[in-house]
Amino acid sequence: MARTLDGKAVAAEVRSEVAAEVAELKERGILVRLDVGLVGEDPASATYVRMKQRDCAEVGIESEVHRFPANAPQKELAALVERLNQDPAVSGFFIQLPLPEGLDPLPLVSAIDPSKDVDGLSPLSAGRLAVGLPSLLPCTPHGVVRLLKRSGIELAGKEAVVIGRSNLVGKPLAQLLLSENATVTICHSRTENLPEVARRAEILAVAAGRREMVGAEYVREGAVVVDVGIHSKEGGGLVGDVRFEEVEPKASWITPVPGGVGPMTRAMLLYNAVQAARTAKDAGAE
Repeated sequence: MARTLDGKAVAAEVRSEVAAEVAELKERGILVRLDVGLVGEDPASATYVRMKQRDCAEVGIESEVHRFPANAPQKELAALVERLNQDPAVSGFFIQLPLPEGLDPLPLVSAIDPSKDVDGLSPLSAGRLAVGLPSLLPCTPHGVVRLLKRSGIELAGKEAVVIGRSNLVGKPLAQLLLSENATVTICHSRTENLPEVARRAEILAVAAGRREMVGAEYVREGAVVVDVGIHSKEGGGLVGDVRFEEVEPKASWITPVPGGVGPMTRAMLLYNAVQAARTAKDAGAE
């Protein structure tokens, strides 16, 4: 029976550390503030932003939500990005995605100052990660790596397989695992013999975005399985990209859904906000 990779417990540790850093910075007159642009009335986005506001309040980070109607013109959102880039009181910010139809997120995300890009998703941030320069890291991939390391799982020299090649999770997760000296294979919908390739993995990370896609035939005996997916199921509750009950008996460690990767994503956003505030303080001191 697999041991649980407890994202809730590790995320609580990260939040506690962030709260201590926020308090230390506040004693030195440095406030940490995390802003968000929210467009439209999408229930999932609104709920997620409320949760992030609550997280900020719990660790002493100030936050402000900039709300726009679904029909807001692109130029108004671009103006918000520019204003927050220039505001010294704002440590970091992000635009809540997805945006309503008719709005293009790429120019907005691309315009975010990398030093304030707490989602770590701008092309400049992605480029810095790719070439190994310091940057704010994407929250979900960073959370996965932090969860593995805090759980005592060795990454160096291990064979890792990432199923999914999105800019949000798959690609940056592969790069972070490489930086930890794992040997990494990225798989996707056109990978031939995908279950066979996945079975090579000592560490299998599934970020395919397909509900309960991965079963026991994908999993090597004793593998560490990280399920990044999250989907609503009929009758209530949540499931991931992995068929948990089928995979758990073969795995050595596995993330539950919910309670695995999700809490880590939120915790690493707070972590990034503090890192952004420290960077701004250091830059101002030069």
